[in-house]
Amino acid sequence: MYANHQDQQILPGDFFLPFGGRLSENNRWVQLAYLIPWRRVEQEYSQHFSKDPRGGRAVSVRMALGALIIQEREGFSDRHLVQHITENPYLQYFLGLEGYVEEPPFDPHSSPTSVSGWDQMSSTR
Repeated sequence: MYANHQDQQILPGDFFLPFGGRLSENNRWVQLAYLIPWRRVEQEYSQHFSKDPRGGRAVSVRMALGALIIQEREGFSDRHLVQHITENPYLQYFLGLEGYVEEPPFDPHSSPTSVSGWDQMSSTR
């Protein structure tokens, strides 16, 4: 099951940093987040999931596609992807989290890059 996320774009100044400060709007991950039409991508992405609330819940499009983009751009393994996301507030912002969290957003063994359905989506086009 996929739950739509109405507000896919978070402003860098609204991203919570427990240690103070603000994210720089000039950071490459902030800039890239502005360029991606998250709502339009979500409309396409959500069509590939069941509406049945009894099923497992899919990760947000921003988490799934964002993790895939980070992994491809940086050449990370699933384990290193999770490690870098956990350590970097800019990557967490890029993935759509509302603030910095110290816990990994997903387990490296169930990475959204491997279970997101992007292969299925690209094969249907």
